[in-house]
Amino acid sequence: MRKTLLILLSSVLLWPASAQENHNFEVSKHLDIFNSLYRELDLYYVDTLEAKKAVGNAILYMLDRLDPYTQYYPEEETRDLKEMTTGKYAGIGSPIVYRKDLDRCVFSSPYEGMPAAKAGVRTGDVIMSIDGRDVGGRGASSVADYTSAVSVSLRGESGTTLLLKVKRAGTGKMQTFKILRQTIERPSVPYYGLLQDTIGYVLLTSYTDNTARDLRLAVVNLKQRGARRLVLDLRGNPGGLMREAISVVGSFLPRGTMVLRTQGKVEELNKTFKTTVEPLDLEIPMAVLVNYGTASAAEITSGALQDYDRAIVVGQRTYGKGLVQEPRELPYGAILKLTTSKYFIPSGRCVQAYDFKNRNADGMPRHLPDSLSKEFFTAAGRLVRDGGGITPDVAVVPDSLPYFVSYLEASDVFFDFCATYRNEHESIAPASEFELSDADYEAFIDFVKKSGFAYESRSSQMLSLLRRMAQAEGCEAEAAEAFDSLENRLRRDVEAELRFHKADIVAQLEMTIVENYYYERGVAEYLLRDDKELNEALRVLCDEAAYRRLLSGVPEP
Repeated sequence: MRKTLLILLSSVLLWPASAQENHNFEVSKHLDIFNSLYRELDLYYVDTLEAKKAVGNAILYMLDRLDPYTQYYPEEETRDLKEMTTGKYAGIGSPIVYRKDLDRCVFSSPYEGMPAAKAGVRTGDVIMSIDGRDVGGRGASSVADYTSAVSVSLRGESGTTLLLKVKRAGTGKMQTFKILRQTIERPSVPYYGLLQDTIGYVLLTSYTDNTARDLRLAVVNLKQRGARRLVLDLRGNPGGLMREAISVVGSFLPRGTMVLRTQGKVEELNKTFKTTVEPLDLEIPMAVLVNYGTASAAEITSGALQDYDRAIVVGQRTYGKGLVQEPRELPYGAILKLTTSKYFIPSGRCVQAYDFKNRNADGMPRHLPDSLSKEFFTAAGRLVRDGGGITPDVAVVPDSLPYFVSYLEASDVFFDFCATYRNEHESIAPASEFELSDADYEAFIDFVKKSGFAYESRSSQMLSLLRRMAQAEGCEAEAAEAFDSLENRLRRDVEAELRFHKADIVAQLEMTIVENYYYERGVAEYLLRDDKELNEALRVLCDEAAYRRLLSGVPEP
């Protein structure tokens, strides 16, 4: 019996080593196959292969089958990773977009206080030349390559200058700017302010270097001005640096409080993270605004504050990214940003919503159904669940734009009208007060009509698809009369649509025009005028009994 037991124990002890040896053999085997395969292609394939492109595509395909966050950066693209994590780069501070109708790039929403904006560059300005060199049209280049080439020409070392020539939207006038490049750092807190005299509002849009510092400065300022309650807006915040999320949480919880733990395949990467800074305020009533665009580090913040019953969460369920990435250096200056672990917030739950390993038949990642989520509890005993982001304590159904309005807003004609408006009006009312006049809206209708803007409704698109299906099945002739009749009924007049959806379109126009004058800060201030989630948060924050009841989990009487 003892001999049998020893044999069994030996087998158990040897199994992990044997399994690891087999794994290592499989890795070596398939890498050898890949090397041999590429060597044969390189020697005998009818056309000459570009190693960088061919192997690069193989790498991208392999990583794409893992998850969308594991990414490869060759040496010449590592700058992009650095910019993403730090929020800094050297240039003039304005995004550009390619316009097919112009065959040129145009500026879109220059950043406030940055070189382009300070020099006078505006949204819609068409880039004609840089340092005396005509940027030309796209030619045979792809849109991505052409846009990248223009972007590279605009960037450069901090302290260097460039001469920029543009054509102004609406006026067609040529303008030349001499711009001094500098380090561009977009603020994580583009706007904060006082609402109803005693409620502080902070908009947090990213988690990059110094995010926690900027938040603390904003909160201190608001408290000095009389804030006795606080709203932290994380809607649309895609996250970023985990350490900054921990520091943000540390502003409102005692020092040494556990915020999250990570768990992965490699033991030394399994860690527990606690707050390390002295808190700003442990008592101020708080509401955190979230939506589907709230992800990653923003979910750590909202989830930890919810788990400790430190704040109410208001809005819609968050995205559900519970994975941690770390950069790993590769040969020749390349970097691999790869997923190394999952993170678990204080209640013990992981918010990861998507299963990238076990995909659906169509190749799309599976979303964990609510029926399979597990129960966890906050510090006060409130029920919370894992597997699908952060579920708000107070759910607010968002308003949705009609399809026509969304289609119009994404069009060049909408962009051009707002850019032209900026160039025809030297100033407008403050962001919180600006309103588009009826005469301005009539001018917009004329602008759209003259542009030749064409709109095909979703129902018309479906009818076109149905026609093609009927043609493929050989029954189009029999249904032609019915199709024609339905097409006539579905045909929508653009002007009629513009008048029917006036209220929604005016709101989008006002917001975009405000941005062209007052930048991201102005948009935030404008949107606060009519904000469902904010209004609901204010309602609860201003009702102390309701606020305490929500955090304690006690049902309403």
